[in-house]
Amino acid sequence: MKQTLARIALVVKDYDEAIEFYTQKLHFTLIEDTKLSPTKRWVVVAPPGTDANGCCLLLAQAANDEQASRVGNQTGGRVFLFLHTDDFDSAYSNLLQHNITIVRQPVQETWGKVAVFADLYGNLWDLIEVPHS
Repeated sequence: MKQTLARIALVVKDYDEAIEFYTQKLHFTLIEDTKLSPTKRWVVVAPPGTDANGCCLLLAQAANDEQASRVGNQTGGRVFLFLHTDDFDSAYSNLLQHNITIVRQPVQETWGKVAVFADLYGNLWDLIEVPHS
């Protein structure tokens, strides 16, 4: 049996502002934006180089007060998502150019180079470059 992680739901305040952040600032690709009802859309974005079959983010607009209370803090302040890159310096420079909040400056660990940044709502991400073997 083979299984893969296909989508991770990320609760957002607004579809369009989230799409703008991920596509314009992080340069993710908008894979799908389908209207399901007057208030609900199926919005999928993926990092550059990820195909539609890879693990993508499902941007889910908060539909009630309880969901809205989780926007930006889905993991209680822990790093939530891990973005691997093959060009750390360019990816980090992009974060700075777009005034994205850097929570922890880059450090070189034995397993790779890492920095922590916050998305538009405050969710924490690791930006990681693992050395080539």
